[in-house]
Amino acid sequence: MRKGIVIGLGAILFGPTAALIGVVLLMSPAALASCTTSGALLVGEVPESLTVTTRSGSTVTLDHQQLTHAATIIRVGGEIEGVGRNGIVIALMAALTESTLRMLANPAHADSFDYPNDGSGSDHDSLGLFQMRPTAGWGTVYELMDPAYQARAFFGGPDGPNYPSPRGLLDTPSWQVMDPGAAAQAVEVSAYPDRYQNYQPVAEAIVSALTRPAPSVPGSAVPLGNVAETSRIVFPLPTGTWVRTGGFGPRSDPITHAADFHAGVDFAAPRGTPILALADGVVSVAEYSESSGGVIGIEHTIDGQRIASVYLHMWASGIYVTVGESVTAGQHIGDVGTSGHSTGNHLHLELRPGGTEADSVDPEPWLSSHSPEDLLAGSESTTTSCLA
Repeated sequence: MRKGIVIGLGAILFGPTAALIGVVLLMSPAALASCTTSGALLVGEVPESLTVTTRSGSTVTLDHQQLTHAATIIRVGGEIEGVGRNGIVIALMAALTESTLRMLANPAHADSFDYPNDGSGSDHDSLGLFQMRPTAGWGTVYELMDPAYQARAFFGGPDGPNYPSPRGLLDTPSWQVMDPGAAAQAVEVSAYPDRYQNYQPVAEAIVSALTRPAPSVPGSAVPLGNVAETSRIVFPLPTGTWVRTGGFGPRSDPITHAADFHAGVDFAAPRGTPILALADGVVSVAEYSESSGGVIGIEHTIDGQRIASVYLHMWASGIYVTVGESVTAGQHIGDVGTSGHSTGNHLHLELRPGGTEADSVDPEPWLSSHSPEDLLAGSESTTTSCLA
């Protein structure tokens, strides 16, 4: 039996902001791809309803039909290389804003009512989930009354139905490092560009409610005792999003001010910034605790030896992997938060030679010696504060 799901979310923000970063650095194509690689998403049973709180604090309840359209967007996006979880969230934000996830016909095209629809719209000659206009070149009425076609058109790319114009998300330069609302606006070109951000918590909740990560090997997860050797190392935060704020070793605890030992290194970043898997591996920990907040541990085999990377302080809603799941270097495994023993949004990163249960070592010399992609993209903090 399908069950309704109620989720209350506060404001969620992923991607860099000018106020926190000051400048967005140019990224290589490989680095941009790492921001969106999130592994396949499997769509499960669509619930009868989902109730979520928007960024502005209002409550939205989506019915089974609206969630079915959301599932279509997720399935289509999951099949297009380069979209990833973030691209799907942006598409859902756009469809929620434009049509509240309804396939709308329009009297301007009387024949649009001949196709399955969820009611009538009235914005110029706009149709469907993303309110795309035949007169703007998005497609024919027949095409635009197909939810899957509209999703493909929104995502775009070289294999999209409208390449190169009208441009879709994949045709938008550096969309991966844009504010998600701005990325949605870049495709929709709305007269009201600030509307999309309000629906980001709703879009995030839809993805969490309708999907689960797919194991890399269909039908099974890689056993923790059998972790393949890997050589590709990726810095765990996207280029231009982070500032180093705390190192490994003795310190004064920023909350209790007692003498303490910091077992990792801290990188401040905006809430919701994607956390990327350091290397190929298998998830050994994916949980939430009061002291550490969200915790993800990944076992790797590097240089012939077992080593674990551990990531702390995500919110419970910002953990996107499960124990036993195999992940790839650069995969979006979680979002930056400030849960547990923490004084601000940041990633606390630990490295543990020998595995998840072993003692931590200073991550920075290890990272320097392995030359991870985008290691030099951030900058040292000029403040004296230290995150837990």
